[in-house]
Amino acid sequence: MSTAFTNVPCGTKPVFILGPTGSGKSAVAVELAELLGCAEIISTDAYQVYKRMPIITAAPSAEEMSRVKHHLVGFMEPTENNDAAEHARRAGGISTVLQKGGMLPIHTGGSGLYVKFITHGISPAPPSDAALREELNALSLEEVVRRLQEADPEGAANTDLCNQRYVVRNLEIVLLGGKPLSYWRNNWQEPAGPGFCIVRDIEELDARIARRAEQMLRDGAIEEVAALEGLILSTTASKTLGLSQVQDYLKGRLTRSELVSAISLATRQYAKRQRTWLRREKWLTPIEVRAGESSKRIAERIAALLH
Repeated sequence: MSTAFTNVPCGTKPVFILGPTGSGKSAVAVELAELLGCAEIISTDAYQVYKRMPIITAAPSAEEMSRVKHHLVGFMEPTENNDAAEHARRAGGISTVLQKGGMLPIHTGGSGLYVKFITHGISPAPPSDAALREELNALSLEEVVRRLQEADPEGAANTDLCNQRYVVRNLEIVLLGGKPLSYWRNNWQEPAGPGFCIVRDIEELDARIARRAEQMLRDGAIEEVAALEGLILSTTASKTLGLSQVQDYLKGRLTRSELVSAISLATRQYAKRQRTWLRREKWLTPIEVRAGESSKRIAERIAALLH
């Protein structure tokens, strides 16, 4: 191991390695943990928590997990719901134990709310109301957007209006809390530690996403999803990226080539939403990746910033 970074302060504040799906953040986190020699990785991903679904959730490989200890990966059944607040509590507990033992927690993942609750504390905004959520979910995207724009024009302007789940939750917060979204957004805690965002050229990212979709199928994603048949998947697990597309293939609605295209498209759309969210997180230090730059070299650049 290189000795260039041996005085990085392990056991202090956790580090966050973020980026859109397909950006290579998981590989960078592994390289960084090995480089520092005093770190373990905590997943901030909503879906990699599930057993039986490591391929479709793009969970860390067995090889990566053999190199560095990972937490909150593959420990829940797909029939169980995951929740951002509970995930944050688990991650926080693990982080505290690691820090007390002189280790550096490296959090990595791309699930926005899960990340935010870990980095800035669980939202002070009012919790979800089942009856109101059901009422809002029954409305069209256009209608919930209209209602949010009427109730909180400024909040609507800072919301991804193409994402119905975000629009519904933000409208719910305004209606239940009786205050604009800016009130709740300004009451987050300070970041729990330094954060870095992996930034790639969009064309390169799209190409990586296409290659990953192909690799998932070669690795057995179709067989993995087929084996889930008969299970009543939780609300969270059922939203796993690529799952519905593979299910359509198994029902004969897509050819294999159409399946690759459908997974790639859904992943690109998700990555675009992630990029929008990440740009708003001004506390993150962007790490612009050069073409052909290795994960190890990216990790060295981040380690130098921690030095």
